[in-house]
Amino acid sequence: MTNNQKEKIFSNKFVQNFLENESAETFKNKNKFVEIASSLAYYLKSFSNINKLIDYISLIFKHLYYENLILIIPLNYEGEIWKENIKISADDEYLAIQEKINCFLNQFHFSKNLKKKEILIFENSLKNNFKEYKIQAKKILSRGKCRGFIYIFSKDISRQSITEDSFFNFIENCLAVGLETHHLIKTKKKHENIDREISTGAEIQSRLLPDYCPTIHGLDLAAHCRPALQLGGDYYDFMCLKTNISEKRKEKSRWAFVIGDVMGKGIPAGLLMTMLRGMLRAEVLTGLPPDRILHDLNQLAINDLDQSHRFVTLFYSDFDPRTRKLRFANAAHNPPLLWKSLDQKIIKLDAEGFVLGLQKDAEYHCGEIKLNENDLVLYYTDGVIDTSNSLGQRFDEERLIKTLTKLCKQSYTSQEILNKIFKKLDDFTGQDRHLEDDASMVIFQLK
Repeated sequence: MTNNQKEKIFSNKFVQNFLENESAETFKNKNKFVEIASSLAYYLKSFSNINKLIDYISLIFKHLYYENLILIIPLNYEGEIWKENIKISADDEYLAIQEKINCFLNQFHFSKNLKKKEILIFENSLKNNFKEYKIQAKKILSRGKCRGFIYIFSKDISRQSITEDSFFNFIENCLAVGLETHHLIKTKKKHENIDREISTGAEIQSRLLPDYCPTIHGLDLAAHCRPALQLGGDYYDFMCLKTNISEKRKEKSRWAFVIGDVMGKGIPAGLLMTMLRGMLRAEVLTGLPPDRILHDLNQLAINDLDQSHRFVTLFYSDFDPRTRKLRFANAAHNPPLLWKSLDQKIIKLDAEGFVLGLQKDAEYHCGEIKLNENDLVLYYTDGVIDTSNSLGQRFDEERLIKTLTKLCKQSYTSQEILNKIFKKLDDFTGQDRHLEDDASMVIFQLK
């Protein structure tokens, strides 16, 4: 069948002319229903307009079952009564009752949140108002979900119900498929809009993370965040504790290094991470020691975190390039790993402290250590060590320490070490597996 032939069969004008010239009995005897079925199938295949499909099916009902009046009440995408697409399919002799039904529909106000009880009230009211007719109700079902209702008005009470007619069931099923297709298209568009919003949010969030490492006297810096989803809950930052000074002076000023992890991942974690970043940046400018910074940050964020039922782990430190002293405080984050070049071993930088957002009067302790030439510090989030392979084995902290020890014994830059650790993670998880949680790392090495 050519496209022109399909368009001809598909057109309402063809159906109108054809059905008006054929009685229902002749229609069946000549097997002309095949052409209508072909037209419906073509329409559903190239689905574009649900309004035209309902009109089309109403027209078929009118001429195929002219001894009945058929009321079609579809449900829209939200599962509400689709008032603008309610159709009455009837022959000319039913014109008077059509007006009565329209008046009845206008008087009956369906609520937005349609309930089964409301439909039963409607159907009982319909039967009470039109007692001279035999009224049968049938749900339009698709994959077990109600897509609307069909009501058949018949003057002849003794006449066999058309709901048992195979042609009627076929047309009804086509309508159900059309309504479901319309709902699926709407759902797809909604998801596409959400995806676009998430992509935009992810782009904005990625810009909140430093897009380059600052130049700090005597340090070689590298950092990277790999979110498990488009939006992540990991956070790292570099902040100079002095503002309004030249870039050259900033190189030798005190700098804050921070890494944190919001419980969970995705949109909620990303939003909280963005909120926390703004609060922390304001706190850093006070110049207070790390333990006071975390204490005040917890006081500021606890109400928002409590309402979201989430908490945050965070490691905050500041480094003075002139003295090479690193001060730090920890809100229950993974302790950074310090490679001591002189001792050729790794130690953990930790200080007692509670997670942010769970305890209002939480206290934090401050640690301090002096770094030497070629020492290296690795900050990381738990997405690194919680990564698992196909056997269910975790990468774990011990494996990370062994990997870092091996790399630190060689003459690699911070960026090279960072790249090699991520490569090790990829090799461990396998090509077909993705990180289950956001994974972030910051490395700084003294030159």
